[in-house]
Amino acid sequence: MALRGNLRDFTVTQLLNLINLAGKTGTLVLDGVSEQAQISFRDGKLAYARVGKEDGSLALVLHKANKINANQYRAIADRAGQMTDKELGLLLINAGYVTQEDILTNLQGYFTELVRKLFTWVEGFFRFENEILPPDDRINVRLDLENIIIEGSRQLRELEQLQDEIPSLDMALKFTDRPLTNVNLSVDEWKVVKFVDPKNTMRQIAKTNGLSDIEVRRIVYGLLQAGLVELTRPAGVPTPPNPKQFPTQDKEEQKTLINKLIGRIRTM
Repeated sequence: MALRGNLRDFTVTQLLNLINLAGKTGTLVLDGVSEQAQISFRDGKLAYARVGKEDGSLALVLHKANKINANQYRAIADRAGQMTDKELGLLLINAGYVTQEDILTNLQGYFTELVRKLFTWVEGFFRFENEILPPDDRINVRLDLENIIIEGSRQLRELEQLQDEIPSLDMALKFTDRPLTNVNLSVDEWKVVKFVDPKNTMRQIAKTNGLSDIEVRRIVYGLLQAGLVELTRPAGVPTPPNPKQFPTQDKEEQKTLINKLIGRIRTM
């Protein structure tokens, strides 16, 4: 299956749908703006995924899921050496740290979450590599893509709606005159609220908090709807001219410019 192109032409959801329908085995490589992602499949089912510098190792996944603590994670990382994830998994099961179900459930959740983050990648390139199989030294899963595709389609629709409401993340935020009393904000909302300042663009706030474009738009939209903040041009950035405003307000100059424009069009 020759599959190669630009993410502007094909969404990640569409690519997953093609792989699912074709029942392909191989790896989809996505070269994003700042990171590379690799999603491996076997017979059209999700087997393994990694994004950026995270290697998707079993120790990392279990640590993120709080199945092993930081000291245990460091000890495993130091001692694992040449041990594969399959060998490590068997060792942890025999030692009573986790069950086989714990391992599979957390790997499935981790890989699914990684793929979900890719739904908002709209810049970059993709290619499907038939010869790159799911890695043998990692524990592979067999996860149906249908529900993931449905979730991706929903996220894309939500992103389109949020982009209509908040077209540019290069705008800043400022508080409205409404006082912040008796307001119950979530942890993520507080992450954004504490950086509300005309000096900070939404893009900068998102980067500081490790939020994706859709996440920061979703949070800001909620704050806008609650009347707590409003959009403003970043401090120090000049206001661009109004494109609807005629270059000159002088009536005679306007007539001259229009006549010149008409003459130019006739000669084209």
